[in-house]
Amino acid sequence: MNTEHFGRHRRKIMPAMLPAHPGELADYETLSSYAFEKATALNRHILGYGELAESEWAARGLAAPDLDAIRAYRLQRIRQQLARSDLSAAILCDPLNVRYATDTTNMQVWSTHNAVRYTFVALDGPVVAFDFHNCEHLGAHNHLIDETRHGVPWFYFEAGPHSAERARKWADELADLVRLHGGGNNRIAVDKCRREGIAALIAHGLSIHDGEEVMELARAIKCPDEILAMRRSIASCEAAMGEMEAALRPGMTEWDLWSLLHAGNIRRGGEWIETHLLASGPRTNPWFQEASARVIEAGDLVAFDTDLVGPYGMCCDISRTWLCGDGVPTNEQRVLYQMAVDQIEANISMLAPGRSFHELSHTATSLPQDYLANRYSVLFHGVGLCDEYPAVPYPADWDSGGYDGVLEPGMVVCVESYVGRHGGHEGVKLEEQLLITETGHERLSSYPFDERLLGRAV
Repeated sequence: MNTEHFGRHRRKIMPAMLPAHPGELADYETLSSYAFEKATALNRHILGYGELAESEWAARGLAAPDLDAIRAYRLQRIRQQLARSDLSAAILCDPLNVRYATDTTNMQVWSTHNAVRYTFVALDGPVVAFDFHNCEHLGAHNHLIDETRHGVPWFYFEAGPHSAERARKWADELADLVRLHGGGNNRIAVDKCRREGIAALIAHGLSIHDGEEVMELARAIKCPDEILAMRRSIASCEAAMGEMEAALRPGMTEWDLWSLLHAGNIRRGGEWIETHLLASGPRTNPWFQEASARVIEAGDLVAFDTDLVGPYGMCCDISRTWLCGDGVPTNEQRVLYQMAVDQIEANISMLAPGRSFHELSHTATSLPQDYLANRYSVLFHGVGLCDEYPAVPYPADWDSGGYDGVLEPGMVVCVESYVGRHGGHEGVKLEEQLLITETGHERLSSYPFDERLLGRAV
């Protein structure tokens, strides 16, 4: 689709090449143009990731992704899913879907509970990004965004008692875009939206369909350049994990250790961490304790799940368990760890294109009966910008939460294991991230398992 006539013309601005100031006597429009070009040149997506991350990537021989190719591919994927469901457009409000469609970021965590950023993607028409006030420069690096407008904030914090009225204004503008670019098709996808907004869109005669399905299926298959971006993000995550492990000492708190992963992620241009899943000693069983002020003791198991959104917005979902201190693990700790490693490795061996989710669930290596009460919520799940489609539960949970489908080349999946005896003292959490290839799978995560817990070192 040719969209060169949509929106305003943009010229490429080289990194750190700031425009010349037009002078204090310049008129308002000239100063506005200068401010826009300056802000665009200084956008984090233009400046890149800095010496630390780039040097680590170079040392690993990790090529840079073609970001323009990623942006074009992602729009193609969205439009393929729209066409598949006979939908004329998508209205995307989830910040991760906005990121997928536009490759823009702005207060990502804040935006998850303040819906001021959203994007209109036409099947055969423009991409219109709606952003926070005075933030038009944040999308100027992506020439596939045809226009950026101020978003209409109708959440209660900003709109107060005028929320319903603002929702109608929000819907009026979007419905107008559907009329202009929908080709007479009033069937649209909306991913996440409060009922007032849905009602206002329906009042315009629009038929609303599940935008989450559209976007999860679009995001499921990664292009080669997305995998290059993910490799770099995982490398940065594992570098931060190495800093954690090197610093692990008896007497530090779980928060002390957990903060190093955050710091390492931010230093390398990462974005945020989705959870606070780090626990030590008796807090490792059952799983899902958040990091705390507990002092880590010598001989404790320390288990964590990165859930890290790193460079390029790519999620690194890796879990490891370490032994704190210089001592020798107990027999029980070794048994727990070996059981988790065996489960992970056996289930990784199942990964291949064409394998169904049902088969993965029902033939995967499981756990002994006295460990099943503490089983993890899934055996396998997808990952991309975050945890994504699909989710494959244990057989005992299939009827209540399972659904079928097949693995396809280009999917990235995580293989999970949590091993902790019901009523036991400690537990082990491991997780690996893998690419589904044309012929099988490739392990993307590479951080080593704990040699002492494997019984290979003393």
